[in-house]
Formats: sequence, C-alpha cells, structure tokens
Amino acid sequence: MIFSHKSVLLEECIDGLDIKPDGIYVDCTAGGGGHSSKILDKLSTGLLIAIDKDEEALSVCRSRLTKGNVQFVHSDFKNLSQVLDELNIDKVDGILADLGVSSYQIDNPERGFSYMTSDAPLDMRMDAEQELTAKEIVNNYSEQELTRIIRDYGEEKFAKSISRNIVSARQKCSLETCGQLVEIIDKAVPHSARKKGSHPAKRTFQALRIEVNRELEGLEEFISCAVGRLKPNGRLAVITFHSLEDRAVKHTFSDLATDCICPPNLPVCVCNHRSQGMLVNKKPIVPSPSEQTENPRSQSAKLRVFVKK
Repeated sequence: MIFSHKSVLLEECIDGLDIKPDGIYVDCTAGGGGHSSKILDKLSTGLLIAIDKDEEALSVCRSRLTKGNVQFVHSDFKNLSQVLDELNIDKVDGILADLGVSSYQIDNPERGFSYMTSDAPLDMRMDAEQELTAKEIVNNYSEQELTRIIRDYGEEKFAKSISRNIVSARQKCSLETCGQLVEIIDKAVPHSARKKGSHPAKRTFQALRIEVNRELEGLEEFISCAVGRLKPNGRLAVITFHSLEDRAVKHTFSDLATDCICPPNLPVCVCNHRSQGMLVNKKPIVPSPSEQTENPRSQSAKLRVFVKK
C-alpha cells in the first residue's frame, strides 16, 4: 500500500515555527515527511531531527527526505529529551508535534484503525512493536475499565451500554475484527441518539486508539519538557485532533505563560512559578474552509504555538 497522507495546517505550521535557516528543528511525529519536507526547504546549514514511533512511516520518511541535513530517530515523541541527549543536543530552535493518526494508518486495513473496514483486525497500534492492541483491550479489560475508557476518552454517553454488550459478546467468542466490534456498538447506540453524518462507532474507536497508544499519558509533561529544550525565542507548535488533547495543550501552554499558578484564594504567591514564554496565538489556528473541503479529516484540527522567552 502506498503511503499517502495530507499534512494538515502545513503552511500555518511553518509560519508558526518562524524557521531560521541555520537552526535546529525537531519534527516529533514525522510520519511520511510532509511537515519535515517543508521545514527542510527553509533550512540551509540547519539540522532537522525527524522522529516517529511508527517504523513503517519513518522508513517512508527516510526515502523521501534524501536532501538536507536530517537525523532520523525511531522513538515516541514523548522521549524527546532522551533523543536530544543521545544526539548531544541541549537546545533547539523549534519543535513540531502533529498528534493525529496518519491517513495511511487509517486507510491501511492491516492496522485496524478504521470502523469502515469490517474484516480488519482489532489492532490500532501506531508502533507495531508494542504488545498492547485493541483486541487485547476488548477481550480482556473488565466491563468497568471498558466503560471508563469509552466514556473518558471517547466522550461517549452510551459507554456503559457498549461495554456491557462487548463483555456479553466476548463470552460467546473472541472479538477479532473491527466489523465484529462495530456490530456490537451499533446495537448499543439508539438510532434516535445518533448525530447526522457521524458513525455510531466513531467515539468508541477513538477511545480504544487512545488507550492502545497511551496518547494522553504524559502529554502535559512532554509539552513542559519540549518548552524546556527550546532556545530563547524558540517555538513549539502542536496540532491536536480531539478535545481531550487540545484541552491538555491549552492548559499546559496557559500555565507556562503565567507567572503565578497558585489557587486564586491565596493572598500571596507561594508557588514561585515564573512564565517561560507566551502564546503566539490566543485562539487555536484551524484549517481554512478550502483545506477542510479538500481534506475532510482536517476539520477537527487545531494548532497552538508557544514561543520561549
């Protein structure tokens, strides 16, 4: 299968990073190299570090980025500090993290991300080397754990009903495919409660994907760490695709831009917290109407940019 992915908010990201030709930049989620390629176009003597935990995606990135000074690293973006330490790099000029799933991952039935492919295996791993899969979760997590995940990560109000149906179905046979799961969810979500144009399995699949890949785990710590590895006037750009991610980015950026984060009822500051920079855009940057029309998967994307003092 050909690796195909349209980079979301491409020009907006490049503008937000304010790239210096001799700077050091990190694309923490390089994927097929869309954003990385644009960063390289702006560099002359600078360095790009391209990180991705999907070895297949990183291999494609290597084949596409054949010109310029690039260092490829197979790792999770949350290991940013470790990656920079191993490269003997202290500070960088810019960092980009695109937290979305690539079109290739969604459209490749072998990866099991899509609720549209009935015979796809329940996988959903971004890193094929890890052990935990969606199949493991739906067949072994307790009903209470499934309810929590689907409710909290999918923001699905029928989480309890869906979890109950999953547990009941797996007692008869192991759940192996996306189609089996979709059928279970379809029976649990009332037709009267379904939003027009929205698939009833969308929220549950999102929740499982987040749990499989630990997408929210350590996200706030990553952002704080990334800002700490920026040079003065360096920039961190983060693209999110669902409200839980965006909320974490928004709140962490806000704290990093604030001098005091003590509870408002305290008469004096005791936290000794000091601002590390400022938000470039107070409101998130979203795709233009034309980009949303051309690439419907971009519709939920939000870009926030932070500049270090």
